[in-house]
Amino acid sequence: MKRIKISEVLKRTTFGEVITVMGWVRTKRVSKNVGFIALNDGSTINNLQVVIEVTPEIDELLSKVHTGASLIIIGKTVESVGSGQQVELLCSNIQLLGQANPDEYPLQPKRHSLEFLREIAHLRFRTNTFSAVFRIRHAMTFAIHKFFNDKGFCNIHTPIITGSDAEGAGEMFQVTTLDPLNLPKTEEGKIDYTQDFFGKVTNLTVSGQLEGELAAMALSEIYTFGPTFRAENSNTARHLAEFWMIEPEMAFYDINDNMDLAEEMLQYLVKYALENCREDLEFLSKRREEEQKQKPQNERDDMSLIERLEFVVNNKFERLTYTEAIDILKNSNANKKGQFAYPVNNWGTDLQSEHERYLVEKHFKKPVILTNYPKEIKAFYMKQNEDGTTVRAMDVLFPQIGEIIGGSQREEDYNKLLSRIQELHIPEKEMWWYLETRKFGTVPHSGYGLGFERLMLFITGMSNIRDVIPFPRTPKNAEF
Repeated sequence: MKRIKISEVLKRTTFGEVITVMGWVRTKRVSKNVGFIALNDGSTINNLQVVIEVTPEIDELLSKVHTGASLIIIGKTVESVGSGQQVELLCSNIQLLGQANPDEYPLQPKRHSLEFLREIAHLRFRTNTFSAVFRIRHAMTFAIHKFFNDKGFCNIHTPIITGSDAEGAGEMFQVTTLDPLNLPKTEEGKIDYTQDFFGKVTNLTVSGQLEGELAAMALSEIYTFGPTFRAENSNTARHLAEFWMIEPEMAFYDINDNMDLAEEMLQYLVKYALENCREDLEFLSKRREEEQKQKPQNERDDMSLIERLEFVVNNKFERLTYTEAIDILKNSNANKKGQFAYPVNNWGTDLQSEHERYLVEKHFKKPVILTNYPKEIKAFYMKQNEDGTTVRAMDVLFPQIGEIIGGSQREEDYNKLLSRIQELHIPEKEMWWYLETRKFGTVPHSGYGLGFERLMLFITGMSNIRDVIPFPRTPKNAEF
């Protein structure tokens, strides 16, 4: 008999059908005459209650069934007499697929710390928290592709191995096949990368943006969605060495078009989560409320997770310039009273997460888009404004997260782009292909990057970025 998913069984309003379900045991209770098993197959946050009449034969089998064991159960659906579910299964046949020794199985019916669960990432999918997170992650992946597909964008697969540094930061993972114990050397004593696999220094990409721009110069509107890598030795709740980025690039878009698209996309994604992941979000919202109770009163979030998501959907984002933001921050009580770890004194300050969150959570109490940053603190490819000191950058700031999107109108003027590359001592010979797009039919164009895990932090209410990606890669950690 074909297996029915538990998510489908729990939606049924008619009863009496004999069905087959399969899943893992969450809990088991057995009395003299009857047994109860909570079964879950990962298709929903909710368990299916299975009712088993206890016979000597069944009692012997149930003695081998513990939390974590996998079962096949055939039974008849009946209306539940208990609260919390409308259907349960009267078991007529039970088969043990795989046992789980209770003395060894680390997941038991109790609350486990997130730190402990990171140590057993191969099993944490089976917990309510992580099954909810990763169902939502799947839904957001689908929603991103649907959003761009419905708008006529082309998905482009940009290279993971690259010879360029899109950010100019230099914090990249090198890719090589050279033997570290027998490195070939040039006459000058330097490593001879002409003998490497690609004949030059190559790295794991920090961004698909530059290659994405090339595609936009022919296809008009494209997006990338893939893994990116930063070799930044940072052990914070906001950093990963391997993470996923969504990067649209659009020909004929100016900075205002760029902001409009970013706002529309974020509201679409949050609304999609609210409409399609409600049960998981409600579970995570309750979990977050319990977390909030452990915090001091002045550090608690006034909004529930659901309220916060609805707030983003229902409010226009506030738009202002970097200069206006600096004035607000300089004159804020938080700055005057020395409450910022990084005081805001001068124009040109690179804003920190605490500043971004102040603007969003305290001052405007809504998402914020900042524009026109000083060119010295932004990347070389951003379009220069007429004032000669600022560029048409835009950052979208969210509550709890800070910057969730970074983007800009790109510099389409060949001479200005070349001059900026030379100013920053970026090797021209490595960027010839990028510069050439400004010589052949150049157009105004824009784009941005959305860190997928930061989006997931916001939507799920999780506090650590390591808990919204299946297998986090961080300094000194490449387990699983």
